[in-house]
Amino acid sequence: MSLLVVGLSHRSAPVSVLERAALSADAQIKLLQDTVAAEPATEAAVLATCNRIELYADVDKFHAGVAELSTLLARHSGVGLDELTPHLYVHYEDRAVHHLFSVACGLDSMVVGEGQVLGQIKDALATSQELHTAGRLLNDLFQQALRVGKRAHSETGIDRAGQSLVTFGLEQFADGTTVDVWARDKRVLVIGAGSMSSLAAATLARAGVAEVVVANRTFDRAERLVALLAEQYGQGSDRSDEQAGAAGEGGTDVLARAVPIDAVAGELTRADVVVSCTGATGLVLTAEVVAMAMEGRTAPPPSAARNGARPVTGAGSGRTGASAVRDGLPPTSVGTEDNCPLDLSTVQGTAGFSVLGEAAVAGMAAAELEQHAAWVDKGASARGSATGSEGSAGFVAVLDPASETEAIAALAAAAATMGRVPERRRPEPVAEVPRPTPVLSLLDLAMPRDIDAAAHRLPGVRLVDIESLAEASATASDQRIPSAGPMAADVDQVRRIVSDEVAAFGAALRAAHITPTVVALRTMAADVVAGEIARLDGRLPGLDEKQRGEITQTVRRVVDKLLHAPTVRVKQLAAEPGGAGYADALRTLFDLDQETVAAVSRADDTDNTVGSTTFDGTSFEEHTFDSNNFESAENRGPA
Repeated sequence: MSLLVVGLSHRSAPVSVLERAALSADAQIKLLQDTVAAEPATEAAVLATCNRIELYADVDKFHAGVAELSTLLARHSGVGLDELTPHLYVHYEDRAVHHLFSVACGLDSMVVGEGQVLGQIKDALATSQELHTAGRLLNDLFQQALRVGKRAHSETGIDRAGQSLVTFGLEQFADGTTVDVWARDKRVLVIGAGSMSSLAAATLARAGVAEVVVANRTFDRAERLVALLAEQYGQGSDRSDEQAGAAGEGGTDVLARAVPIDAVAGELTRADVVVSCTGATGLVLTAEVVAMAMEGRTAPPPSAARNGARPVTGAGSGRTGASAVRDGLPPTSVGTEDNCPLDLSTVQGTAGFSVLGEAAVAGMAAAELEQHAAWVDKGASARGSATGSEGSAGFVAVLDPASETEAIAALAAAAATMGRVPERRRPEPVAEVPRPTPVLSLLDLAMPRDIDAAAHRLPGVRLVDIESLAEASATASDQRIPSAGPMAADVDQVRRIVSDEVAAFGAALRAAHITPTVVALRTMAADVVAGEIARLDGRLPGLDEKQRGEITQTVRRVVDKLLHAPTVRVKQLAAEPGGAGYADALRTLFDLDQETVAAVSRADDTDNTVGSTTFDGTSFEEHTFDSNNFESAENRGPA
């Protein structure tokens, strides 16, 4: 049997495909069950995160395994196989081990070096163990991946090259400042209570936000998260003033409270920051809900006021945010245009229009163009002095009369040849619609997305989602990991750790393949010793117990010494690349029964089905990744 992984990630597929291929918790369970039920696979595990979906399996045939796993991924994701196939990658045996270890170390993450993926690998292992789809190979593999990831974070400075996806997302709003400075005193709404939402709540609480509101479909989970926040970062909604003050003396003094999911619309009118990461298959926040929340804001939040932001709607103004923006556009005419040959009534209000510009005269007949040129020559000086004044409402700057006349002369020459002025050859500058400073920041970390992408068009709203983070990370990766320097050295060191661990895992795996054969050989030798001692009892019935024991011990020592050197050596040889053939040679030389070897192997797998130990023999719990992201059995969630 051999390890095979088939998957897609932000590196191989656009976010739109990843979003459609995202697997719900139920779909992951069904995919695991169907995979182990398929002919080529005996074990299976699914690693599903915000930006990757990977199916790991122990298969007996490579091509059949690739075809079967690809088909199962397409079937359970709902994306057609023809559409999904170009975005799939396949890793086999050592390359599959190398890939998972790299993922565990954060080398393959959207934010290089982030440690959140370790919690997701742990969840994937727990799920496959609960469903009994992980046997010895995948138990050893995933537990070793957790150990390798922890080693990379503890022995190197890879954390300096990146951080959690949550922090990276919040940095997009900070615009050059730190998250702590940007987030201080803001009101936060967190939708969801899983690991990623919990990490976001904790990150913002540490940054000193004024309030964290947690909304979740299961209200009990929201309350548990709030209790953790209140305990670690400040005051809870049920604490006394004295308790809150005591908590705030040395901490951030954050007010945390839980609300049901149907209270989200109302909380949006008060929130400055919204972080959403749920397992919902549809939108949690539509653009209409966000727009209504923006209409319901009657005053700018304190943080927005400090930044000079204006409310999108004023109390009692009766104007929507869009109409307020339209009213704020700069005027597009040049004011009083006495005797202008143009029909100004047909062009007034056109964005970027100027009666002196090329757009105004495009398509004009030659005779009309000459009239317009004479009007420009006659009135340019007076209009230029008027329009040059700053703050004169209804006026825009006029070009230098000489250059304007030259441009019109060139157009007249073209008109003489063509019969009319040629159409505009390049677009004129169009006045940009001024957008107010964002007063509502939306961070969508869900896959598929929780927040309607159309929300980013709303005035006063900024949306950052997985798609925009993928684009930002492409640029950030080059900046965070230069070709030389401490960060590059850390990444190189992690890569060396991964390579060493892959080699060690492969050697141990190859050695483990010969173990059932060695056990079967020693079992056969023990049976031979037992048979010969029984026959000796028949020939020498007068032997007392002491004599019989001495003879038995001597025969066993002889057999052990004869088998020791070849069995130790064959394990060493089998651990080397290409050493798989030594097991076959051993079975052939000693005429071992294949069924006996298989029985030993099955018994060994049964003993190791529940992964209570890691590959290196230490307790799995000793290698649990320790972070401040509330990773616990009761707080797991989709990411």
